[in-house]
Amino acid sequence: MREGANIQEVEALGIDWLGLIFWSKSGRYVSQRPDYLPRNAKRVGVFVDEAPEKIISICHQYRLDYIQLHGQESKSYINQLHNMIANQGNDILPPQLIKAFNIATAGDLELTKDYDELVDYYLFDTRKPSKEVGGWLPPGGTGEKFDWNILYNYHGHTPFLLSGGIGPDDAERIKAFHHPRCIGIDLNSRFELSPGLKDSQRLKTFLQMIN
Repeated sequence: MREGANIQEVEALGIDWLGLIFWSKSGRYVSQRPDYLPRNAKRVGVFVDEAPEKIISICHQYRLDYIQLHGQESKSYINQLHNMIANQGNDILPPQLIKAFNIATAGDLELTKDYDELVDYYLFDTRKPSKEVGGWLPPGGTGEKFDWNILYNYHGHTPFLLSGGIGPDDAERIKAFHHPRCIGIDLNSRFELSPGLKDSQRLKTFLQMIN
């Protein structure tokens, strides 16, 4: 999200985390600081293969609670980021890390094993074929679901968030999905009036249905 009034509306619904995308190629890119930032909801900054120094700078500026890594970030990259965060002293509260994975088959879940104990959460999003970028779309933003049954093949210990095209008609599917490591859902494009602008009434109705 990026518009202050809209952020305030959505936060009032009692959501837990609110995302700010700092990837310039996204239609939801936060190019300037909103005039209102969440005070109760946790702040998540979304990055794609960004320089660790820039991530740290944005963490200071926005007081981020979570860093979501949605690119091809390697183990060594994440270790470097951990070290840089640790060297900040008390200047910022250490943000927790979320690593996103695009999922199409059970084999895609094997990638998570390299990140065990390096990050605090995984986010499982949709992987979709494309002829444009090495056979695959850029990270996220497909607005489509993958087969959630694939996730029953995930036996890791890192908790995860379910993402990928979740919309107003999915309340019953959400309530029927049970996995011991699933701790939340990511609501984005199907609850938007336009990129970055959420329909707060649609969100409110959906949250009432699943809660």
